Amino acid sequence: MEESLQKRFRTTLRSKFTKAIKQYRLIREGDRIAVCISGGKDSMLMAKLFQELERHSEIPFHAEYLVMDPGYSPANRALIEENARRLGVPIKIFESDIFESVTHIESSPCYLCARMRRGHLYTFAKELGCNKIALGHHYDDVIETILMGMLYGAQIQTMMPKLWSTNFPGMELIRPLYLIREEDIKRWRDENGLRFLQCACKFTESCAREDEESKSKRLEVKRLIAKLKEDNPEVEAHIFKSVENVCLDTVIGYKQNGKKHHFLDTYETQ
Repeated sequence: MEESLQKRFRTTLRSKFTKAIKQYRLIREGDRIAVCISGGKDSMLMAKLFQELERHSEIPFHAEYLVMDPGYSPANRALIEENARRLGVPIKIFESDIFESVTHIESSPCYLCARMRRGHLYTFAKELGCNKIALGHHYDDVIETILMGMLYGAQIQTMMPKLWSTNFPGMELIRPLYLIREEDIKRWRDENGLRFLQCACKFTESCAREDEESKSKRLEVKRLIAKLKEDNPEVEAHIFKSVENVCLDTVIGYKQNGKKHHFLDTYETQ
């Protein structure tokens, strides 16, 4: 696995991983980082990249490899453990009852589950002395989030490469796969003959099926981007860059630190 990251996938995975860390200043000397592993391809790749970085980085830091079991089936739990052994990742597993807690929630159970899982990860990471948690969101997640916000949320926002926790003072969330394409993660997975979890939720076991995915707004956006790319090969890069080139002089309104601003507030004074 290490050899493929050093050679075959050096440019598409390893170099982009280190570029994101440098470009967005994700790691500082003395950091203790909780690398959060869900069992999917993205977080498992992130764990391997962190292992490589910890061995060779000029910036001294320490990584803990955390797996939270929110109530996985025995088969899913075993798959995560086997993949960790195969990849040589020294995981630490801690238990929670999140799946059971949200089983009877009818309104937005997935949203609640995600928030609860994040909170548990922060708590356990802090107990281990970590000051950061790392999540495996990648480039495609970023551009899909931008479009989803516009098309379904009536707002312009992005998935940030790092941000401070509002509920856990001093804790920071980082996304080191920020510049890595999902198709390259899939190539790494397939060329190494790996199989990872796709959907581990106990009450949506069939979520990987096409009829279930078709209901997903994220999948709709994936398809839209793929369609636009047929005519404009640069469309993904343009979406990604759009939130770095916001011109406030041509924006009707925006929010900053929770406060709304409108162009009419200062229009007459110009």
